[in-house]
Amino acid sequence: MIAELNRLVEYVEDHLTEEIDIAGLASTLGTTEYHLRRMFSSLAGLPLSEYVRRRRMSVAVADVLGDGELLSIAVTYGYGSTEAFGRAFRSVHGVGPGDVRRNGGPLQTQPTLRFRLTVEGNITMDTRIIDRPAFRLIGHTARVPLIHEGTNPHIQSFITSLPATEHARLKELSSAEPSGPLQVSADVDPDYAEGTELTYLHGVAVADATPVPADLEAIDVAAGTWAVFLSQGEYPASLQSTWAATATDWFPSNPWRLRPGPSIVAVLDRADDFATATTELWLPIERA
Repeated sequence: MIAELNRLVEYVEDHLTEEIDIAGLASTLGTTEYHLRRMFSSLAGLPLSEYVRRRRMSVAVADVLGDGELLSIAVTYGYGSTEAFGRAFRSVHGVGPGDVRRNGGPLQTQPTLRFRLTVEGNITMDTRIIDRPAFRLIGHTARVPLIHEGTNPHIQSFITSLPATEHARLKELSSAEPSGPLQVSADVDPDYAEGTELTYLHGVAVADATPVPADLEAIDVAAGTWAVFLSQGEYPASLQSTWAATATDWFPSNPWRLRPGPSIVAVLDRADDFATATTELWLPIERA
């Protein structure tokens, strides 16, 4: 995976003033755009789309400092107007292209990324690979922003708003693996950009043909293979550490890649105040 990500960076550098075909590149690398984007954002700490924009605006500085017309420069970097180019330029450098042309700065340059694998071997991941037939996730849903670290207050508020009787009812409806109360994230931005919206479902898994009660939402999940990662300790820190380690340690070391689908957290056990918990993280995968 590290080699593929470095090829991606090289491809971006070679096509900064052209349309970037990530799907086509992923195909030539023997992977998928979905997996490539998710691994990039997890390891680089920023979405691929944001990295491309920062690199374009970093390289565009040389043109801005020249004598060319700003509209021509904007078109070169894929923008239809000087206003759109100016907004992108300002979002990276904090000042507009006109200011830089007059004053020479200030500038905030995005260096070219290079991915390297650091072999430590000090993290043992408790993982199992399981094939599951099609099943259905049912429960209550909400659209919430993606937050990478710490408790997501939007999810917490949503769960708290549900009456205690509803939690008990959902638990009784559980009839398929993963069992018990589930925290489901679906429709996640391919770049996994913080702040983008996702569909959060608080519910349970049932068999594929199970009727859905009228007051509940459903997410149909296709048959496929899942990687299941056990996490124990402080919550949600231990779960988020496990999630990060799937990108930094597990996927680069194993012949699997992410496939589109919801990610599922099954809560196996927890303290009364939820300060600690034992969870399973279910990620949909396929052979690389």
